[in-house]
Amino acid sequence: MKKAILWEKKNSFIQCHLCRHSCMIPEGKTGICGVRINKEGALYSKVWGKTTGIGIDPIEKKPLFHFYPGSSVLSFGTVGCNFRCMFCQNYTTSQAPREGRYIEQEDITPEEIIELAKKHDCQSIAYTYNEPTIFLEYALDCMKLAKKNNIKNIFVSNGYFSKQTLGLIEPYLDAVNIDLKSFNPEFYSKIVGAKLEGVLDSLKLVAKTKIWLEVTTLVIPGKNDSPEEMKSIASFVKEELGEDVPFHISAFFPCYKMADVPSTSAETLVKAKKIAIDEGLKYVYVGNIDIERAEDTICPRCKKTVIKRSRYLIEENNVIGSKCRFCGEKINGVFE
Repeated sequence: MKKAILWEKKNSFIQCHLCRHSCMIPEGKTGICGVRINKEGALYSKVWGKTTGIGIDPIEKKPLFHFYPGSSVLSFGTVGCNFRCMFCQNYTTSQAPREGRYIEQEDITPEEIIELAKKHDCQSIAYTYNEPTIFLEYALDCMKLAKKNNIKNIFVSNGYFSKQTLGLIEPYLDAVNIDLKSFNPEFYSKIVGAKLEGVLDSLKLVAKTKIWLEVTTLVIPGKNDSPEEMKSIASFVKEELGEDVPFHISAFFPCYKMADVPSTSAETLVKAKKIAIDEGLKYVYVGNIDIERAEDTICPRCKKTVIKRSRYLIEENNVIGSKCRFCGEKINGVFE
């Protein structure tokens, strides 16, 4: 095990400051994430150097549409999570420690991860599959090496990291996609196991940094799919994060403890996209479902397609530098 960071001893307990739960952990026990253990008065990470899987993905799959579009990213994660989402698609790994299930893991050092990224010509490394905050020691060691090798670092996150954690990763993190799962505190409390306020605060903090930010909302029928809630989410993104922040609306499919909930209809997603655009967001996308041209990037000025996508593939790119090829309008993003 690797000695953890961001904790303090409080009598026989250890208080972890990695995420906004600020767990008070007794001797021999773990926090909510299930992977940080109080052992003889010190906190240790149980997942340093261990991964449940590594994959090579198009960066659009994260999803990141305005950060080096068309490039490849090496993705990996561990077990554990500081959320308990009832709709988690990766619950077999993220919830394994909480549910007492054994998951086979592969030993791999940060140095080996960097070499894999270079071997497969990946421009970025994505810390994903489960919440990267809970394997911060492992991620941070990788991020520092990646920076030295001119490889970009990406978090795919639930946004529940602490201010201290953001301070540690900010010098090395190039981009992040944060899930804004709902705008209803009760949804976060009952379905996710967290507080909405903490996620909103993290989003606002990231928006003040130089880290590239995109936001995703998974639309779940009967849970967070009302026009009023979508309007609230879009309004928050525009007013607090910026009208140029790309916003992804994703389709839900029955999974985990919500296997009895129907899939999101195309009609609901199209309506949600229109609401977000009407609220003033410039770049709104629909994912996880086949809707013609729903993932294209449209120039806010001339309304022509500047990036044409088919699922995760770039069919046409009309962004020159960072401007629309047709009218010269700046397209917000990080482009080659």
